[in-house]
Amino acid sequence: MRSLRRTLERSPLSTAVLTDIALTCLAVFFIGLSYGAIAVSSGFPLWFPAVQSVLVLAGASEFLFVGIVAAGGSPFAAALAGLLVNSRHLPYGLALPAGVTGPAGVTGRGWRRLFGTHLMNDESVVFALAQEDLRAKRAAYWACGLGVLICWPGGAVLGALAGSAIRDTSAFGLDAMFPAVILALIVKDLRDTRILRAALAGAAIALAATPFLPAGLPVLLALAAVLLLVREPAANAACPAGQQPDEQPAPIR
Repeated sequence: MRSLRRTLERSPLSTAVLTDIALTCLAVFFIGLSYGAIAVSSGFPLWFPAVQSVLVLAGASEFLFVGIVAAGGSPFAAALAGLLVNSRHLPYGLALPAGVTGPAGVTGRGWRRLFGTHLMNDESVVFALAQEDLRAKRAAYWACGLGVLICWPGGAVLGALAGSAIRDTSAFGLDAMFPAVILALIVKDLRDTRILRAALAGAAIALAATPFLPAGLPVLLALAAVLLLVREPAANAACPAGQQPDEQPAPIR
């Protein structure tokens, strides 16, 4: 306990930030519980959510994979849908200080950079970018990333054990957890008019294609539509009055 206190005192992060990271990881743990229970109750073996939660470490794509396969879709279509969802990690990686030259970046160097890249998720990137200096960014990123790496698989394993013990999962409403979690992940972003328009278009396309395509393919069509509609040029979407779209505003320091 004393060594833990000394470690926290030497941390460049404030107590409030560490508390927020801990609460976020706790929320990830409870979502992992539902993921593990849904996976096993949908017919997946006990080891599947445990292995996938460690190797993939991306909740939205894992939920999507389980939901598509459980509905009768092919694993290939489910994996492709997960890759499309995880494509958001590309701008995440570009936004983080890389540290190619000079001091090491947020994810480190060498094998540490490979491992640090695996820890990249919505939560770790958000906490890292919210900090002011590179040392604090690195500390927040690794603290949240390692916390998620512990809490997400831990919750998935416990949820899978609970799901294997539940005979009638429909009595607990576990089948509603998948769409509820996905909705919870995106609802805060629906305040953006562009994203709301893309989401409504994707939902309409998925509903229209469901009677004619195998399970999983309507979701892929909806994701493709969402990606096309969301990729609206930022220069045209938020261009100050009197400024041409090709003019770049001065960076804010």
